[in-house]
Amino acid sequence: KLTAGAAAGAGAGAGAATAAGHGQGQQHPGAQAQRRDDAAHLHQFVMHAAQDFVEERMWETNGPYLKLVDRFNDLYTYAWITAGGCKFLLLHDARNEENVRSFFDEVHQLYLRVALNPFHTPRTPIENEVFDRRVRQAGRRYFP
Repeated sequence: KLTAGAAAGAGAGAGAATAAGHGQGQQHPGAQAQRRDDAAHLHQFVMHAAQDFVEERMWETNGPYLKLVDRFNDLYTYAWITAGGCKFLLLHDARNEENVRSFFDEVHQLYLRVALNPFHTPRTPIENEVFDRRVRQAGRRYFP
């Protein structure tokens, strides 16, 4: 399980809700927080739903990069699978195959460094601050 933000570049952007009527145009911070929470739940749902498509696509493709595996409204789910069966999923709101592939390649290299570390227990979550920071940096670099 990849616990660092594999979807580091993904997101529906921050928005603010406005209410019509009395105090028209007034910003409601609680509504903005609710929208972010709803978006997080939607993203989680879309990622879980895409796993079935990953299972299908991994048998159709020879390489680790499975490309676009699912689309929901304006959200695109991309996948990468390692030789050991670890799946990386990226949820993004724009199509950019070149940056997605480069991001996955970099995250895969970071994952290998952790997985080959003799102090890391296989099949356990990666809880490494350096790994997390570097995945997030890659996300910001490839998905500004």
